[in-house]
Amino acid sequence: MSESTDPASPVDRIAAGYAFTGPALDLGALLWDGRCLPDRQIRVPLSMLNRHGLVAGATGTGKTKTLQLIAEQLSANGVPVFLADIKGDVSGISAPGADNEKVRERAADVAQDWQATACPAEFYSLGGIGTGIPVRATVTAFGPVLLSKVLQLNQTQEQSLGLIFHYADSKGLELIDLKDLRAVVAFLVSDKGKAELKGIGGLSTVTAGVILRALTAFEQQGASEFFGEPEFDTSEFLRTAADGRGLVSVLELPAVQDKPQLFSTFLMWLLADLYADLPEVGDLDRPKLVFFFDEAHLLFNGASKAFLDSITQTVRLIRSKGIGVFFVTQTPKDVPADVLAQLGNRVQHALRAFTPDDAKALKATVRTFPNSPYDLEELLTGLGTGEAVITVLSENGAPTPVAATRLRAPQSLMGPVDAAALDRAVKASLLYSRYAEPIDRESAYEKISAEQAAAEAEAEAAAAAAEAEKQAKAAEKTARSAPKPDPSLAQQVVGSGMFRSLARSIGTQVGREISRSLFGTARRRK
Repeated sequence: MSESTDPASPVDRIAAGYAFTGPALDLGALLWDGRCLPDRQIRVPLSMLNRHGLVAGATGTGKTKTLQLIAEQLSANGVPVFLADIKGDVSGISAPGADNEKVRERAADVAQDWQATACPAEFYSLGGIGTGIPVRATVTAFGPVLLSKVLQLNQTQEQSLGLIFHYADSKGLELIDLKDLRAVVAFLVSDKGKAELKGIGGLSTVTAGVILRALTAFEQQGASEFFGEPEFDTSEFLRTAADGRGLVSVLELPAVQDKPQLFSTFLMWLLADLYADLPEVGDLDRPKLVFFFDEAHLLFNGASKAFLDSITQTVRLIRSKGIGVFFVTQTPKDVPADVLAQLGNRVQHALRAFTPDDAKALKATVRTFPNSPYDLEELLTGLGTGEAVITVLSENGAPTPVAATRLRAPQSLMGPVDAAALDRAVKASLLYSRYAEPIDRESAYEKISAEQAAAEAEAEAAAAAAEAEKQAKAAEKTARSAPKPDPSLAQQVVGSGMFRSLARSIGTQVGREISRSLFGTARRRK
């Protein structure tokens, strides 16, 4: 391949495909025949970033820097951004970049006017684990489909969990945190609650027991921290800074990176919650928010059909709410075909073909691109760090030509900020006081516990009354069968013949004296 001055040459056709008239983000300069052409800029229209996208590539090829590059330009254009920071190296977007020889060399290659620039940023954490403003969800808001994915339930168990949610709702049992849900399930498998199972669609005791055990194991992993109140209002992600730049919301996940299913599913909840709350706006000149979903393959691994259907529907419809979603992963095959079909903007970093499976993935990736003058199999295995194959949607919605691109350098810090600076940024946020302290109000757990305590107290009172009645009857029976007691000395004297004889002689002097001595009367003087 070689550059040509022919207006119809591949280079010119590719460059013409990126000559947009409206606002656009600058991604880098065209690569052709091993050369970087700084006068042929590769860009993506701002208005097309709600059509979703994919940033893919092998580990170490520059995916994180690419999403940082896109995020800081979105912020500069007044568009809020959400980033999931899996490894803890995206926090540097809040600090100015470091000027060095490599940065200057890259800037010269791609005709970039590089200036160290920090972005306005807020930092969040899942439920307060790690450094960040706590992001919590109630169990009810999270819903049975997403929770089933985290608990690794099968389809039947997922449907049963849905019935449990329905039962709790119909009985006014608020599911705020995991102990609420566990209390409802435990009640339904108890002797008193088994009768309730028949009234909610045939939920089996065995399935309820499986769900209860899964919940217990989930809690033992520390997941209780993620569910509760105050529930986070996802509209906080749509804010702009005082200077008009979009806020970059960074969800810090290093403390939970050993729980990939949890944080990937939680990210899906954030997206679904935004979809549920936002109004329809149609096509805008710029998105209301762009959401970067890192390590996206973790979201789809082992997912049920219902879960995949939910993701596909959310991604397809959230575009009309003004939200763009970029999935960041290693190869396009990590993303289900129905979801991949919704991703109009593609940034594909280098792939490796060390094994037969790698070679198969490479061929599958090539087939997802439009026809191009490049030998994509060769190109994708030969790209350097910070280089990618790009195709996006033009302003009229048509795919642009495939363009090998040397990407620009981010202007913010390419690495983490220090822990002390991160902590200060978190505590300085106006949101910290609103969400930092958890709230535990009366909900299903407290209501069921109160009912059980009342039932136990009633049962204890009834048992005590029955025991008292039993003891009273036993005492009465004992009294009836007891022998009569011996008469007292006085009774014996009064009843004796001698006493009767003396009483008859009361008229005599001796009788009077005896009588007085017996009844305490004084003896009369002569």
